[in-house]
Amino acid sequence: MTLYLDVIWMLNWLFDCLLLYWTAIILKRRVALWRVCIGGLIGSFIIVLAFTPFYALADQVYMKILVSLVMVLVTFGFKRLKLFLKSVATLYFVTFLSGGILLGLHYLFEFQIVAKDPGHYAGINRYGDPVSWIFVMIGFPIAWQFSRRTLEGMEMTKLTHEQMVLVTVKISDFEGTFHGLVDTGNQLYDPISRSPVMIISLSGRETGIPDDMLELFKNPDNLIKQEEQPEYSWTGRMRVIPYKVVGHEHQLLTAIKPDSIKIIQGENEYHVKQGLVSFTFSQLSPDNSYQSIVHPKMLTGIPVQNAS
Repeated sequence: MTLYLDVIWMLNWLFDCLLLYWTAIILKRRVALWRVCIGGLIGSFIIVLAFTPFYALADQVYMKILVSLVMVLVTFGFKRLKLFLKSVATLYFVTFLSGGILLGLHYLFEFQIVAKDPGHYAGINRYGDPVSWIFVMIGFPIAWQFSRRTLEGMEMTKLTHEQMVLVTVKISDFEGTFHGLVDTGNQLYDPISRSPVMIISLSGRETGIPDDMLELFKNPDNLIKQEEQPEYSWTGRMRVIPYKVVGHEHQLLTAIKPDSIKIIQGENEYHVKQGLVSFTFSQLSPDNSYQSIVHPKMLTGIPVQNAS
């Protein structure tokens, strides 16, 4: 079997550069391209070392760690020890993640547990295996895209979780507790009292609400279409809020003045003195992880520490 050292070295240099570039993306740090290329060049040095009289050093764990430390130092520099160690840990995370994905794909599609020729097993660790390199060249970009999108999804999930609250609303005989999402884009206010408006989905949570109010929440346009307004059970609590959405202007929203609104965020508990609630039967979250959209102003008061 013929080994082309220059091809092996260039491929390792390319993948080391991609790993460093991916590390920079996860760390959200701007790094010059030439620094990434030099860092990848240092990482590929260990492959060249394996074909020299000092090949034994290439298999030493301390040499591999030392090379990775120099790669990070050259690429990201050194400002603080904590930041440097975080960069090193992220590089190892990216390396193990991409390697694990490639190894999993290899065993899924290419590896044969039973082989007629036992000599087939000998090639699993050889440098320059044509099939292996083609597989890596195709699989690495796929693994990169898959991991990047997965990490972005995890980051969004984390951000969403940090904005989650527990909302308890009491209106006459109705009292319900909902998972809520604090939405900074929610700028709904009552134009008269300047009270912030919270939106709650009633899907499957209708117990305790009068039938005439349920009908109104299901068909809010009835309030506008009817010439003579009927007397609703919560008429004294009702407010009509004008709002705008993209493509539609001068929309009207029916809101209710509750007896109380309690919001729990972590260890803090907020009792909203001025706030309105608008009910809908539309699902606010695709996975039903939250049933209400909370106005950010409702969390600006002085919190009371949660007894739990």
